Amino acid sequence: MWGFYAHQQINRIAVFTLPIEMIGFYKHHIQYITENAVNPDKRRYAVEGEAPRHFIDIDVYGDSAIYKMPRYWKDAVEKYTEDTLVVYGVVPWHVNQMRYRLTDAMRIGDVKAILVLSSDLGHYIADANVPLHTTKNYNGQLTGQHGIHGLWESRLPELFSAKYDFFVGKARYIDNPQLEIWQGAVRAHEALDSVLYFEKELTRIIESDKKYAFETRGRNTVQVYSRDFSKKYHEMLNGMVERQMRRAIEMVGSFWYTCWIDAGQPDLDKFRSFQFSDEELKKRKIELEEWKKKKIESRQHENN
Repeated sequence: MWGFYAHQQINRIAVFTLPIEMIGFYKHHIQYITENAVNPDKRRYAVEGEAPRHFIDIDVYGDSAIYKMPRYWKDAVEKYTEDTLVVYGVVPWHVNQMRYRLTDAMRIGDVKAILVLSSDLGHYIADANVPLHTTKNYNGQLTGQHGIHGLWESRLPELFSAKYDFFVGKARYIDNPQLEIWQGAVRAHEALDSVLYFEKELTRIIESDKKYAFETRGRNTVQVYSRDFSKKYHEMLNGMVERQMRRAIEMVGSFWYTCWIDAGQPDLDKFRSFQFSDEELKKRKIELEEWKKKKIESRQHENN
């Protein structure tokens, strides 16, 4: 999972890729779509079965599995069984399932579902574009690099994304969304070696007391990767985080657009004035507060 900040930025900026027929509705509800981009991460600790929707440990399936893995759910189940797939993550298939749900919501004019599903779909698409979401070594725990997940997806965007170029052009129609999200996962996985190698190399050459620092977050003082270490690592990655955020933004907008086209291009402007009721907002807030109790085991990636 990208950190909360990056997820929210990806959903927010994706709105501006949309055509005139869609952007009025999405801009009117941009605060909701931005703020709720992080809801799936919160649900990981409160909803059974949520966690596998955020990743795929593709390397457990063997050498070059990222290129050989069945792209369609039915084929994958026949080859590996559903139980196995769920254990090692299902993000590419879950994105496609969410795409169908959003298309249906647009087709029948269920505005509540359109907003909820748009926010959630953006989250899962963004996750599929994170290199460390495509490996069993998701937090460097197998290579002595514990904490690298939060460094790559949270610390670096928070420090440096203000200077990124997020003009990615207009959303496009995707002919085969299932293959599209897999291509995103392939590109992410191809960057994995560099993610791990450069951190290990920088750790080897930098003074040990310069790798971490302490910062105040609210009322707490927490250990973080130092700004100097983060800057050097960011430079070694040579624009990788920016590229992956750009790809995620363009892909999110394009999936929303594709759902709208496949739904028959419904008039979304008539839903601009929609507002969740106070009761609905209160209920949703209570549901999302459940994540703090962490009743369900989930991978610890970053300090959200």
